[in-house]
Amino acid sequence: MKILMINGSPHPKGCTFTALSEIGTELVKGGAEYEIVQIGGRAVRGCTACNRCKDGSMLCIYKDDPVNEIIEKLAAADGVIVGSPVYYASANGSLISLLDRIFHAAAARFEFKPAAAIVSARRGGTTATFDQLNKYFTINNMPVVSSQYWNMVHGNTPEEVMRDEEGLQIMRTLARNMIWLLKCIDEGKRAGIHPFKPEERIKTSFIR
Repeated sequence: MKILMINGSPHPKGCTFTALSEIGTELVKGGAEYEIVQIGGRAVRGCTACNRCKDGSMLCIYKDDPVNEIIEKLAAADGVIVGSPVYYASANGSLISLLDRIFHAAAARFEFKPAAAIVSARRGGTTATFDQLNKYFTINNMPVVSSQYWNMVHGNTPEEVMRDEEGLQIMRTLARNMIWLLKCIDEGKRAGIHPFKPEERIKTSFIR
């Protein structure tokens, strides 16, 4: 089992990384591997809707940021966890630009992969950010892995996050639930149980 964790913070060892690391420790205890990919402070352009990714490559035409690298890593992973700090009651803008392009270019490569979002905040805006990130999964047939509470930690520094005992427990529970679901999926495949083939998508608008 390989879990890709995306650190959407510009700080490589900040609060979001601290929460993801707590998850990682528990994943290893459960027999899984993980990798944390940090988008860092590099500029990430937004999607321009050029649709060049629809040429069959399922990769973005722009190659000057980590989008294509993460597409390949995510396609090879068994599950994904996306973490973000809270900025103005929403996720980091660079992370949203990255996810917009990843899912526009290669969503079909991620269907039925278990996914989860975690958020880090000093105080407020966590649930709005949590909802924002989960929408990428729920539009794409990806089972959402939950915990005992909404997946969030609180603190203004990594040291403060480490004192959020409930938040850290939520992260550990999330890790165990991810492992459990991946094992269930694996056993299901062994028994001949596979996801239903999606119907051809019907797209309508309010004027048609």
